[in-house]
Amino acid sequence: MDSNQFAEPPSAKPPTPVKIVIAGGFGVGKTTTVGAISEIKPLTTEAAMTSAGAAVDGSGGEVPSKTTTTVALDFGCITIDEEVKLYLFGTPGQDRFGFMWHDLVLGALGALVIVDTRRLDDCYPAVDYFEKAGLPFVVGVNVFDGSLKHDLEDVRWALAVSEDVPLITFDARARLSVRDALLAVLHNTFRRASAAS
Repeated sequence: MDSNQFAEPPSAKPPTPVKIVIAGGFGVGKTTTVGAISEIKPLTTEAAMTSAGAAVDGSGGEVPSKTTTTVALDFGCITIDEEVKLYLFGTPGQDRFGFMWHDLVLGALGALVIVDTRRLDDCYPAVDYFEKAGLPFVVGVNVFDGSLKHDLEDVRWALAVSEDVPLITFDARARLSVRDALLAVLHNTFRRASAAS
């Protein structure tokens, strides 16, 4: 009898978990981004927008077609390859939920800050947060209607982000476009780590 026939097969090493934060202002496409790429049904904490909430947030008229908002987080995951699995944490966009950001960002490798060029003011807090936290991030301009309203260098100037911060365009509704945006976050993080070592 062959003693190897009862030997356990070599176990495959599970992929390394990597936490990525998806951030930005109200209605920029964070929930859509997580939903477009996640290999599991995303966990979302969407709640109906109320007139009282709109009065506090000041966002009711900015995106008139939006009827729900994230009140805690969005969560999804995607396996990149045998070695890396991304866990995606989407932040809420309103200022009143800003106290949650520290917990959501804790342990993250990098971030994708989503920008709507029609409402650039809404993304300043996210850019400022990651600059102060020292977390590598990529600015992703969500191309809502298939066209870019402003030149990327004009967006860079308006956001006052350095040349070290990658600035890309992507479509939050398109899986492959979201994949490319997340890969840009990984490449930026690894580039920053290499430069520091």
